[in-house]
Amino acid sequence: MASRQEEKERRRAQRVAEEEKARAGAQRARRLQMVGGAVLVAAIVVVAAVLISSKSGGSDKSPSSKKATNGAAIPGAGPLAKADKLPAAAKAAGCVSKTFPAEGRNHVTTTVHYKTNPPTSGDHNPTPAQDGIYDPGNTPAKENFVHTLEHGRIELQYRPGTPKHTISQLETLFSEKFNGTIGYHMLLFENTTRMPYAIAATAWTQMLGCPRMNNKVFDAVRAFRARYTDKGPEFIP
Repeated sequence: MASRQEEKERRRAQRVAEEEKARAGAQRARRLQMVGGAVLVAAIVVVAAVLISSKSGGSDKSPSSKKATNGAAIPGAGPLAKADKLPAAAKAAGCVSKTFPAEGRNHVTTTVHYKTNPPTSGDHNPTPAQDGIYDPGNTPAKENFVHTLEHGRIELQYRPGTPKHTISQLETLFSEKFNGTIGYHMLLFENTTRMPYAIAATAWTQMLGCPRMNNKVFDAVRAFRARYTDKGPEFIP
């Protein structure tokens, strides 16, 4: 008879295998930031297009840098944009930073009613939402993006009706390099849970809620990202 530890490891391996299978089969339409090897491929395509059109120029127009094409300018990181400065950064921006009890981690295929808004933990769909930027109207179901929180992701979300300029600024923030990668373990989408905030960032059992958008929100989100990225109960690269 297998020991408790062996049984625990078997169940964990089975859970990871199920998630990998679900993720591989997910075909949700999305607009992901192109990173790593995809950047090289995109650069080659751009070079080819330039040669075909007989245009010249040395600037990098690859889709790896959203800001280089249509992202709106935002303030640079300030002294509060650090993990240990989150309380001060949140206060300066007029936001609240909260920690909530975990609501569960089971895989379900039914609708889940979460105790926090936006959701920060709980039972979730077996298929996690993928990292990247989602256009308004294409937000993953909450049961899918809660699964992503379990994997240590940061989810930045904005209220429906948010001005396009603000959304573009948030895309610029998303496109900042973190851990050496653009959009590292992060999602940006329009909120669909009628949250009481203009802007919110969530991690597993954590939330940053901002009633109003202002320039200090950027550092609050940066501090939240620095503090909680990859801090979920499961690490998935």
